[in-house]
Amino acid sequence: QPRNWSGWEVNGSAARSVGEKLSKVATDKVAEKLSSTLSWVKNTVSYTVSQMASQVASPSASLHTTSSSTTLSTPALSPSSPVELSPDDVELLAKLEEQNRLLEIDSKSLRSVNGSRRNSGSSLVSSSSASSNLSHHQEEDSWLLWGRIVNEWEEVYKKKEKQIKELVRKGIPHHFRAIVWQLLCNAQNMPIKDQYCDLLKMTSPCEKLIRRDIARTYPEHDFFKEKDSLGQEVLFNVMKAYSLVDREVGYCQGSAFIVGLLLMQMPEEEAFCVFVKLMQDYRLRELFKPSMAELGLCMYQFECMIQEQLPELYVHFQAQSFHTSMYASSWFLTIFLTSFPLPIATRIFDIFMSEGLEIVFRAGLAVLQMNQTELMQLDMEGMLQHFQKVIPHQFDGGPDKLIQAAYQVKYNAKKMKKLEKEYTTRRNKKKKRSIN
Repeated sequence: QPRNWSGWEVNGSAARSVGEKLSKVATDKVAEKLSSTLSWVKNTVSYTVSQMASQVASPSASLHTTSSSTTLSTPALSPSSPVELSPDDVELLAKLEEQNRLLEIDSKSLRSVNGSRRNSGSSLVSSSSASSNLSHHQEEDSWLLWGRIVNEWEEVYKKKEKQIKELVRKGIPHHFRAIVWQLLCNAQNMPIKDQYCDLLKMTSPCEKLIRRDIARTYPEHDFFKEKDSLGQEVLFNVMKAYSLVDREVGYCQGSAFIVGLLLMQMPEEEAFCVFVKLMQDYRLRELFKPSMAELGLCMYQFECMIQEQLPELYVHFQAQSFHTSMYASSWFLTIFLTSFPLPIATRIFDIFMSEGLEIVFRAGLAVLQMNQTELMQLDMEGMLQHFQKVIPHQFDGGPDKLIQAAYQVKYNAKKMKKLEKEYTTRRNKKKKRSIN
């Protein structure tokens, strides 16, 4: 049965026509919207189109990049069908509206709906491991929807920001991550990108520190594990370049994990630009400053959330002198990248790119809620072992359970601002006492 998609049909012949019609549409549209990654997309879109035309099961896992080219494809594919299609904003927005209404009904899947005809189980592809469980049709639906969103990004995001956030929570398809992350943080076409090559020719006072820590960043990952490998070299380049443009922060080890994840998705110049935006606009710069005052604030806010929402666990932590920073500091500094397997952490990072540090507070408290019974029975050493050995593998089946639990957590932005003022007042008083 053909599946109706807001006024046009996707059937077997339509899928086969993708290989004939899609390449030029995708390339031309991305040229207008994303000139910074155009050459990269052009190099890979033909391969991706041929994959879809031959109905290959799923995109490959974690592919990597070089400074001039990449084996990771992030094509912004536009929908194609036996009849010529135009990117009609009204149609797309109506589709988003319907998709997100259905998300509220069934958090496990997205359903394509048009009138009385519904196609259940159209889930977004969140990672290579998850995509293997989806049908060809579901994957095509996800690609078609995200392709249209990317191609009409400015208009769609302006009108339907809430719906886009809901879709991001379900996971960005792997091959779209590089482009969508750049769009979410407004990192495309940044002037600082033109300085990147010149920065690499300069010498940074942080170079020895960066070199020392490179081997400790994703030591088991194929792209980074070999000494002097391409992965280690581009990671060094981005960290060095940032240390030169922000000499106050310089280099902090935790930031290398974030940059490493970016390099798994995009070329180093783009990764550098995204990292600059994350540092500037996502509170990361304050977290990584030498004083780490922002990390102290996050620990205070998070501890207050535990006290309010998990009072028994809070009392147990206090009785065991189990301080929040002992287990949660890495959650904030690396956005869970050192705490969970990469497929899980990447899904959380999708949401971080869309909603900021709020997801770290939410997911962190959800983890505590799900482990409260076990933690209440352990002493400090036992709890440390539980956080290090047990919790990282609790979501090996996929991140959906954790993400769903995270959005059951109570999070009040106004209260967080109030806690920020309280923390700042206390910190200033403490400074005055130390001076006197």
